[in-house]
Amino acid sequence: MKRVLFLFVAIVSILLLPACVYAASSDFSERVSGMTEITGVRVNSGSEKIRIVVDANAPVSYRTMTLSNPNRVVVDLKGAWLSGKVKKTISVDSRFVNAIRIGQFNKDTVRVVVENKVGANNYKVFSLKGGTVPGRLVMDFGNINADTSKSTIALPDVKNGSAGTTKPSVTESPETPADNDTKTQPKPSTAETGTGQQPSASQSGAEQANTTPAAENKPAEAASSGGEDIDAPAQEAAGDTQASQPASNQPAAITDDTDADIAALTGLKGRKITIDAGHGGNDSGAIGPTGVMEKSVTLRIANELRRLLVAEGATVYMTRTTDTEVSPKGANASDIEELQAHCDVANNNKSDIFISIHMDSFSSGAAKGTTGYYYSLGSKRSRDLADKVRQGVIDQIGTSSRGTQSCNFYVVKHTDMPATLVEVAFISNPQEEKLLDSEDGIKKAAQGIADGIADYFG
Repeated sequence: MKRVLFLFVAIVSILLLPACVYAASSDFSERVSGMTEITGVRVNSGSEKIRIVVDANAPVSYRTMTLSNPNRVVVDLKGAWLSGKVKKTISVDSRFVNAIRIGQFNKDTVRVVVENKVGANNYKVFSLKGGTVPGRLVMDFGNINADTSKSTIALPDVKNGSAGTTKPSVTESPETPADNDTKTQPKPSTAETGTGQQPSASQSGAEQANTTPAAENKPAEAASSGGEDIDAPAQEAAGDTQASQPASNQPAAITDDTDADIAALTGLKGRKITIDAGHGGNDSGAIGPTGVMEKSVTLRIANELRRLLVAEGATVYMTRTTDTEVSPKGANASDIEELQAHCDVANNNKSDIFISIHMDSFSSGAAKGTTGYYYSLGSKRSRDLADKVRQGVIDQIGTSSRGTQSCNFYVVKHTDMPATLVEVAFISNPQEEKLLDSEDGIKKAAQGIADGIADYFG
């Protein structure tokens, strides 16, 4: 009797199986209807850079951010599902990249995580459409202007496509400019999450992800990065920190005392200091929840800092004193010309130090704190300067410390003297935005930077 019952159950199960499979298939089809399928990941490594291409069956919107500990560049592909054919983890033998992970982060977002050996500052992200692959997201690490034709893995031509579908914002990225080493990253028409350049990448035996045997073509499970990444704030959510110059487009050397009501500083008399107020002109930088613009805050802090330093006998050069670009070409300057103009102010005047002032930003208003940056291959003095300026700001305005980090931001890499880029606070954080928009906050931030400079010179 038991045997007959078992056979009956087995037969019924077999008969019902097609209906179950059909129902599951139907549910799956409905779930991904109208979404973009991510069909493959390819890695192309050459002597100058490494290129990662994510293939899709249609153009896809995306958002870029950076995470730390370890350093990662994260790209979220919106309205997308990941084919089960795609390899989820790719080990990479490169000076720039350790590994690539991809997974279905949530029901309509595919996340790509690139572990970056040298910090999340030497990359460029853009999208292309058309050609044999309808949609492509391209990530370049290293010398991003280098030709990829002599590569270990051949890729389709991805040099002449159109920009992505996402409009520029603090954290969302259409095609980025061809700057090869920027944090003061070229103009906000790109919205990269902080970029920069490292030494040339070595040849690598990188795997080609879509050579893996095909799995069932359904959405893949989430990548191992999963939820650990989604809430973590980016070190540089926007990739564009540009400073600008006075309306005359000539560096403004300020040596006269404008106010005697200054806190006492030491060791500054006779020092030549260049202050770089991040963004300006057509580049607003990040924008806070109530509309406060980064370019305005950095300029106010820079002008107050100039006042403090001049009062102590320093000679101060400003990359800008008004809301304008730095390059003599103004808004017509290329990205590199604009960035180099910042550096030229310091280099041409043989400054003792270079201070670039910026505000951090992230998609979550919870991100907060102060970060100091210095060139990754720079001198110990640059690290010391970054440490002291960061701590000075924290002591004055009471923000939390996000540490001192190495980077390859253009303006600290291409200046000839000890240099630091300080992210004073998060303009995307409502409390810190309010602080940065107040007269008291501006004065305290400037005083903190001045204290750090004084401490550096001893």
